[in-house]
Amino acid sequence: MGFYNEMADMALEMIEEFGQPAVIRTTADDGYDPDTGSTTPGTATEQVASCIVSDFTGQEFQNNSLIKQGDKKIKVAAQGLGPAPQLSSKVIYEIDAPNIYDYFTKPYSTLTVMNVKEVSPAGVPIIYEIQGRR
Repeated sequence: MGFYNEMADMALEMIEEFGQPAVIRTTADDGYDPDTGSTTPGTATEQVASCIVSDFTGQEFQNNSLIKQGDKKIKVAAQGLGPAPQLSSKVIYEIDAPNIYDYFTKPYSTLTVMNVKEVSPAGVPIIYEIQGRR
């Protein structure tokens, strides 16, 4: 397992060096109390991560009909990340701003997670490949 742990560390280093900061926001499902008939809003958790955002290629469009025009391919290092991104999580990243501390002052984009693929040889998560949609 040592080799794959090293690969996970290397993936994290490369994505941190060449990628950009992002926030992954996951909201728990709303709670429902049948006795009172009321719902309570789910709580949101945020994780700071490094990611690489790119467009899908023409070949990927041909091979997968679930990809729509404008969808983005997001690669996130699994090392050091808490729970894996979930469907309907939000990936928020800055446009042309490499500093997460400018999170609210720079223009940013929010993508909804439509699909998550975990790359984990030998059971060691290395990266998450996410399909994001505006």
